[in-house]
Amino acid sequence: MNDETFLNERVRVIATFGKGLNPCVPLRFKRASGREVTITEIGLRHPTVKGKRTVHVFDVTDGQADYRIELDSERLTWMLTREGDRL
Repeated sequence: MNDETFLNERVRVIATFGKGLNPCVPLRFKRASGREVTITEIGLRHPTVKGKRTVHVFDVTDGQADYRIELDSERLTWMLTREGDRL
């Protein structure tokens, strides 16, 4: 991500859940402003620990900008933590 903005914005995410290597696949999310972002590609996906909670981090793009969204597996909430311009 270039020129990234660090955020702490709760978002509503539509995702599929299944089995295999990628059990959770976010498809799109809706920002607090009402803007909907359709995810066209998922880059890096990894779990991390924040305090005692496991958070699943997804670097995604809609083809125009890059985003980092995080799923808190204990609270079952999604946060938009970064937004950046695409090269």
